Amino acid sequence: MIILAAYLIGLMLEYVLNFPVPGVVSGLIILFLALLSGLLKQESIRDVADFLLSHMSFFFLAPGVGLMTTVDVLRGNILPFTVIILVTTVIVWSVTAFTVKMLRRIIK
Repeated sequence: MIILAAYLIGLMLEYVLNFPVPGVVSGLIILFLALLSGLLKQESIRDVADFLLSHMSFFFLAPGVGLMTTVDVLRGNILPFTVIILVTTVIVWSVTAFTVKMLRRIIK
């Protein structure tokens, strides 16, 4: 319920306040801030988080099927899609590394 509550609060921020960040992302930020501030203990969400992480491949099933149904669109644009995938992967890796580096500095 705690994870669901953070998600719903994020959705409300998006809907009611016309927040520019998607509700899912806002909910994750709220959950992260609650954990970071000590308002929420890791133990209270550990079981659910472990369950979700261990079944993560299940959550990618629908997008995978969606890709298979649009293979005709992909076939004609394979080069642009490949470039986009490679560039965004490097960006995500870089931002993640930078974030981890900054958080390690803050926590130490």
